[in-house]
Amino acid sequence: MYSKITTSSVVGVDAEIVTVETDLSPGLPSMTIVGLPDISVREARERIRAALLNAGYRFPSKRITVNLSPASSRKEGTHFDLPIAIGVMTASGDISPEEAVRYAFIGELSLDGRVTPVQGAIALAIGLRNKGVEKLFLPAGNKLEVSILKDIEIYPVEHIADVEAHLSGFQSIMPFRGRLRKSSAGRISSSGDYADVAGQEGVKRALQVAAAAAHNILMVGPPGAGKTMMAHRLPGILPAMTYEESLEVTKIYSLAGQLPAESGLVTVRPFRSPHHTISATALAGGGSKPKPGEVSLAHYGVLFLDEFPEFQRKALEVLRQPLEDEVITISRASATVTYPAKFMLVAAMNPCPCGYYGHSTRKCICSEYQILQYISKISGPLADRIDMHVEIFPVPCEELIDEEKGNSRRMDSEQMRRAVETARSVQIDRYCKEKISYNSQLTSSLMEKYCLLDRESKQLLKMAFKTYDLTARSAQKIVKLARTIADLEELENISATHVAEAIRYNRFFTAGNKYEKL
Repeated sequence: MYSKITTSSVVGVDAEIVTVETDLSPGLPSMTIVGLPDISVREARERIRAALLNAGYRFPSKRITVNLSPASSRKEGTHFDLPIAIGVMTASGDISPEEAVRYAFIGELSLDGRVTPVQGAIALAIGLRNKGVEKLFLPAGNKLEVSILKDIEIYPVEHIADVEAHLSGFQSIMPFRGRLRKSSAGRISSSGDYADVAGQEGVKRALQVAAAAAHNILMVGPPGAGKTMMAHRLPGILPAMTYEESLEVTKIYSLAGQLPAESGLVTVRPFRSPHHTISATALAGGGSKPKPGEVSLAHYGVLFLDEFPEFQRKALEVLRQPLEDEVITISRASATVTYPAKFMLVAAMNPCPCGYYGHSTRKCICSEYQILQYISKISGPLADRIDMHVEIFPVPCEELIDEEKGNSRRMDSEQMRRAVETARSVQIDRYCKEKISYNSQLTSSLMEKYCLLDRESKQLLKMAFKTYDLTARSAQKIVKLARTIADLEELENISATHVAEAIRYNRFFTAGNKYEKL
């Protein structure tokens, strides 16, 4: 007696088809699962036996062999419970093989036969859909996150008896067709409007430039200057995610177990703000059973690192690969997985350990050595990967008190967002035949094609190169920023004015981590 059931297994953020083969043969009663199962899959033997017996079904008193094919890849997760149980019931004659083969199955079983939700349901469903599977049984608790998918019918179930009744023709389950539910996940937030911020128009402009092409930005200023407040308002000026982007973010949060219960498609761009005590593993992802870390949870959104130099050096250096490649690769003895990490880095720091270097009224108590030691916590290669370095100062008391004067020239988030959307649309159209979307992704060869400088702009760039001891990467950053500034102003050509503004955003860190005071 033999049966074949279809399910899937997650590899990184993608999923592959897995065939559950079940064979019942004479011999001492036993159940063996082969095909590189991990401990959670091996434990399924006890859950399945108890679930079937408590649900009123018989458990075969035979030698049961379950093979998870392909046997070359490791199988992890409790979602194999339901397909293995259905395989046993099909092989023993309780379910028609002709009916079972028309569906795929995912779900964890409790000891009383209930089908409970699993992590990564949407990733598993996408993998099945991409391989041509059209019908899927899954836990009712996962129906909303999976119902956003097209071209696959989902059959949510509460109990294994519901599956058996449907496949036996006793009681049909109608496919679930939920409405598109928009939601957020994790620490996703857009707290407040930039119109609420008195002053800081220069910093708002810098953040708008950063948002217009997903440039990474570092804000440097004393305590109370408003660095954190400005960063938390950044998601409010970012364009809405596309359906494909939302689907990918939802998949990552589902795999990480951070998708809120009864939630649908994640449509709000992530805003992740981990504490500076976070470990390198939590930031990058991984563990004995690899899971997405903060850099992946910030995919298509913002990763905000406050008190930037206070993070562990090892954790900060983890950022170098995702900032360059937009993915993070985790290597373990058992497997190597790659997670997407296409985020916008927003970092904030004090200019010195006490925080008051260069302050107009407070005296800095740090020595030059202490300042250099503090700044050197951020390595040159990492600083080179941050496109913009912007200083932020406390707003003068007069400007805070004079509300009428302040309101007359404040930029609001809606106004900034419209300009950002326009600039991004220009870039997407410009690079439609390339493998990039934004100016921040430009390579050297593409810069020669799309970032042409006039004579005055070239002369200005050469002067900055000599004056500030810029690296080649820094010079490229300036040109990319100038291209973005021109796009914000809806101008086709880059001018010396755009280059000059871009240079202002690149004077905090110079080659060798030397501190450059504006």
